[in-house]
Order: sequence, then C-alpha cells, then structure tokens
Amino acid sequence: MTVEKVALVTAAGKGMGAAIARELAANGYRVALMSPSGSAVELAKELGGFGIAGSVTEEADIDRFVRETLAKYGRIDAVVNNTGHPPKGDLLAIEDSKWHEGLDLIVLNVARVLRRVTPVFLQQGGGAVVNISSFAADAPEQAMPVSSALRAALSAFTRLYADRYAKDNIRINSVLPGFIDSWPETPEIVARIPVGRFGKTQEIAKTVAFLLSDGAGYMTGQNIRVDGGIVRAL
Repeated sequence: MTVEKVALVTAAGKGMGAAIARELAANGYRVALMSPSGSAVELAKELGGFGIAGSVTEEADIDRFVRETLAKYGRIDAVVNNTGHPPKGDLLAIEDSKWHEGLDLIVLNVARVLRRVTPVFLQQGGGAVVNISSFAADAPEQAMPVSSALRAALSAFTRLYADRYAKDNIRINSVLPGFIDSWPETPEIVARIPVGRFGKTQEIAKTVAFLLSDGAGYMTGQNIRVDGGIVRAL
C-alpha cells in the first residue's frame, strides 16, 4: 500500500509559499498550510489539504499547526520553512527590537518547527526539510542587513541540523532565491541579474519539490542558490 505523504508549509498564503503548496499538492502530497491571514486556509481548501491562520513567530501557533496536522493525517514527511521579510534599515540604525524580530522570523521559527517535527521524523524513519532563505545569505546586501546576517545564521543552523540527523535519514537543505516575481521589479535590479529577468515563484517551487523528493536523497546540509546568477561567488 502506497503511503500518502504529508508536507507542512509555512507562510503559504501567497507568493513563493503558495506556489510551493500548489507544486507539492500536484506531486501527490497532502498539504498542511499556515499563514498569518486566512489565505492559507482558503488555499488548503482548494488543494484538498488542511490550513490554519497563524504566525511562525508564535510558538503557540506552531504547536497547534503541528498537533492538528498530526491529528488529521497521522504523519509528517516534509517541512518547508518559509517566512516573510524581516525589517530593513541602515545597518547601525536598526533598533535591537527589530533584530530580535528578525531572529524570530528567520532562525527561531525553524528551530521551533523542527523541535516539534523531528521526533515525528525519527519515529517514522526519516523526513526532509527545506528552508526558504535568500541569496543575501551568501552575498550580503546593505539594503537588507537583518536578512543578510540572519540568513547566514540559518545556513549555519541548516548545516548543524544536517550533521546531527543525517544518520537518521533526515535531510535538510536551504533554497536561496534571488529576486523573484513576487517582489516589485525595477530595471535597476534586472540589470544586476545575468539571466536578465526575475525568477518565477514556480521555479522556486519546483526546486523545493525536487529537494524533498527521493531524487535528492543524497543531498543534505546544502545551500542551493536559485538566483539567476546574481551571486558570483564560487
């Protein structure tokens, strides 16, 4: 009997999160979706899945999301940790509270989800995680200092988790998108991108689906740039 896999996707109400949810549903996953607004709930209904309104910065929301998914489906096979955008500003002018807000949104959200889901993976004999990060983790941008610094921290967390749980058949990778069409496009930004265009949310979604699949079964702890070549580092 074929087991129907279940995927959690956070910030799934619009943009990349919604595109990822659609792609995973098309690939046969039961999807459990969360976003601060009710849009994830509506999308879940459309995809035949389960959704709640909640924020990745609230432990109680994450706890309810995981518990109710398990109550409905009895398993979790994949997690996509997606979030919104952290505060911006001049490097030294950003208040401490804004840095803490970014920490909640980019790093602690992942830790909180995985604290709850990892025991499920261990019991089931494996699982896969994809974190949606940013090209700024590899090429920091002055325009987004909080995102740049904390997404680099997320890369380190990803590596540590990968090392810790690889022997348990649990994989984790991060996708580092460049400028995607869910973001306002300007000629100045397009001129920086070697392929000459913004990426598509569907392209990110297909990369995520591959990383969760058995085809990526030997990949863990990696930062996968999907950025049109904007990061020129080796």
